[in-house]
Amino acid sequence: MEYKKPKGTRDILPDKIKLWQFMENNARNIAKTYNYNEIRTPTFEECSLYKRSVGDTSDIVSKEMYEFEDKGNRKMALRPEGTAGVVRAVVENGLLNSALPLKFYYFSNCFRYENTQKGRYREFSQLGFECFGTQSPETDAELIILIDKYLKSLGIKNSTLLLNSIGCPKCRAEYNKALQNYALKYESELCNDCKRRLKENPLRMLDCKQERCKQIFENAPTLIDYLCSDCKNHFETLKTILRNEKIEYKLDNHLVRGLDYYTKTVFEFEHDGFDNKKLTVAAGGRYDNLVEEIGGKSCSAVGVGIGLDRLVELVDITNIEQKPLYYILNTDDVELAKILPIAEILRNKGYNVEVNLAKRSVNAQQKYMNNINADYLIFIGKQELEKHYANIKDLKTREILDEKVTF
Repeated sequence: MEYKKPKGTRDILPDKIKLWQFMENNARNIAKTYNYNEIRTPTFEECSLYKRSVGDTSDIVSKEMYEFEDKGNRKMALRPEGTAGVVRAVVENGLLNSALPLKFYYFSNCFRYENTQKGRYREFSQLGFECFGTQSPETDAELIILIDKYLKSLGIKNSTLLLNSIGCPKCRAEYNKALQNYALKYESELCNDCKRRLKENPLRMLDCKQERCKQIFENAPTLIDYLCSDCKNHFETLKTILRNEKIEYKLDNHLVRGLDYYTKTVFEFEHDGFDNKKLTVAAGGRYDNLVEEIGGKSCSAVGVGIGLDRLVELVDITNIEQKPLYYILNTDDVELAKILPIAEILRNKGYNVEVNLAKRSVNAQQKYMNNINADYLIFIGKQELEKHYANIKDLKTREILDEKVTF
């Protein structure tokens, strides 16, 4: 029987790994400059954690989450997003008793049963940043600036920052009433999902992808007009900081995000993507009530998730600097055992080195050397062994370098 990978998953092969390592290394380097520390959480959690944090009525929980019952009859779920697990870890391990703010970043494999397409998978990789313990709009701004810097470090310079505020529970309750009254006029024209959202979670209607629903809500009341003074001041300060830092943004009144835990600031970085279809490559916002909702003490927080599977399709591999590969070619009369110590000397000096492990002939080695795209050739025969040095040949220019390898 021939096995194939499950639908919505993929194998990341060595020729693509350099792209992933490039994205991950850049993320780690930028995280350090903002004092974010790495955290790792389980791939699965209690199902109720996600239902409580993400929301029972969200598409993620109601349609996409992978749920299962373990052998102890406990209801568990594969991680559909990263924030809830990090919040649980922060609360469970008493980290909020430390000096605040706390800043974390993580790389997570996440799982959602959704329609697959280029850049969207059922198992996907997410880079996340979470900051706990501060209500200030400066925190939101710093995180957005960090993400903007990260995308540019990958050579992705034509993304658009979409920005909105969905207020606090108090002002959002007033807006939900206004939105419901508006939507009731068009109830018969709404899709089935929006008819359900109208009663359960009106804000989700603004996120509908059905064309007729999008048309209906183009003229709906805007949440910005219902913000309380605190939420309005928070948003205005954020926008002022972004303008001062030359971070361009576009206000999007329909941006509400697909998770129920957000408050105040929400944002997305959108890219033109593939075939003129726009893609969200990073999305996040403030969630000031989530920590308390899942059992912790009251603590403001803000975070962002970045879809690495989408980003990797946008990164130009030619922008990645790779250390050159040196191939040591030995003649038939030189034993491999004498080559290995020479290779180790070079590796200890920082060289990337491949040797003739398959004990090929000289001609076969030359073919192999070309197949692995070696950059430099170090030829070692009996004469080189006796002199304890060898020449280095640039395989692209075919020139012998002035530099020699000594051993």
